[in-house]
Amino acid sequence: MDVESQVKKMDKMVSQGDIVNAVKQFFSDQAETSDYAEIKTSTKSQMVDKMEGFLNAIAKVNGITHHRTIVDGNASASEFTFDFDMKDNSKIYWHEIIRRVWDDQGKVTHEEYFNAQN
Repeated sequence: MDVESQVKKMDKMVSQGDIVNAVKQFFSDQAETSDYAEIKTSTKSQMVDKMEGFLNAIAKVNGITHHRTIVDGNASASEFTFDFDMKDNSKIYWHEIIRRVWDDQGKVTHEEYFNAQN
């Protein structure tokens, strides 16, 4: 499976805010995730639930910017900025690197988030 084409497709969906469907389409069933807030998931269904809950808490999307992606073998790193107004009146501004490991079927087996804020 061509990892670079899979990454491009997934990053495009994320850029358009279609994050839940990106997880449904590109994650393996046993995909693991972790973020810099130390929140972890160990299955695709857990990540879908996490993303649905998060997206339901957004009042307004101010912007999702995909800056660049690097692919090396079965690993990729995508840089994004997410800017949201939340329903609880808080604001989220994340500049992050999303590192993914892909299997030979073109599915994400591990996804990790790194804070890229200065």
